[in-house]
Amino acid sequence: MGPYQNDLLLRTLRGENPSRPPVWIMRQAGRYLPDFMKLSAKYDFFTRCQTPELATTLTLMPVDQLGLDAAILFSDILIVPRAMGIQVGMRPGTGPYLSSPIRSASAVKKLPIPDVGESLNYVMDAIALTKRALGDRVPLIGFAGSPWTLLCYVVEGKGSKTFDVAKGFCFSQPKAAHALLQKITDTTILYLREKVKAGADVIQLFDSWGGLLSPWDYREFSWSYINPIIEALKDEVPVIIFGKGCWFAYGEMADSNATAIGLDWTVSPELGRSLTGNKKVVQGNYDPARLLSPIPKIKKDVEEMINRFGTHRYIANLGHGILPHTPVEHAKAFVEAVKAYPNQG
Repeated sequence: MGPYQNDLLLRTLRGENPSRPPVWIMRQAGRYLPDFMKLSAKYDFFTRCQTPELATTLTLMPVDQLGLDAAILFSDILIVPRAMGIQVGMRPGTGPYLSSPIRSASAVKKLPIPDVGESLNYVMDAIALTKRALGDRVPLIGFAGSPWTLLCYVVEGKGSKTFDVAKGFCFSQPKAAHALLQKITDTTILYLREKVKAGADVIQLFDSWGGLLSPWDYREFSWSYINPIIEALKDEVPVIIFGKGCWFAYGEMADSNATAIGLDWTVSPELGRSLTGNKKVVQGNYDPARLLSPIPKIKKDVEEMINRFGTHRYIANLGHGILPHTPVEHAKAFVEAVKAYPNQG
């Protein structure tokens, strides 16, 4: 795919050493943008995901407004369980909810592995439309949630800080839990392969709730399902794995065929490099709440962050998704500070 006018991200993922790190922001097509909020007021969340024209508009918005080095398709991790016939809704302000969470072996058994070309065709249409609209300016990232993170939502039935119900399901009904994880994994692989065919240049897997598990439970209920997804895609596309709170798994991630490892803000650049054995490209890891700092402080922090990570095999990003109340100028300052490196002037 390409060639792109700006291929910094792809060159970095290939192990090249461009003059500065590429920069993009997790959840960059989000609520911190006033234009995003205008569209949100008109169309509900899943309508925006399922309407290719709206998804394209939202995907391009931050690229145009912040000058980022990559676009990430506006979408949501929960469209995968929805494609499997699981009724997931989105409540403004409180997030995902399910009126009938999946909590029994019989409920798991009933779940189909869908024809993703049919049930998720709107995503492929959005990719095609976005690629045309981007006109080879920057590469496009596609993404999916890890099977464990999706299990958390479909079993718990809503967002949670601890996901005790989901964990309890795995520990009390491990057979049903593994059957559910396998179905989500199979669907995700089919889905991501279609995304790559449609034109996604990079795939990121979000394991947002991996850090809630002990290291050994992580291996059993999360990593053993993430790794087959990486294996299925490794020859087709670079894969970034981002696990929030998963520092204990960085060694295993570094031994996998993932191309890059996303770090959250709780690890120092030095520790992140050391835990990944310096074997992979790393991505991250500015604390999203730190974007509320005064702009001069953000610029200073970014320079220090890049100095500590080093410019080689490094992608500048936040350590999790951008917060909705972040001032746009502060997000812009973050991006501009990376682009100005090393001459902050």
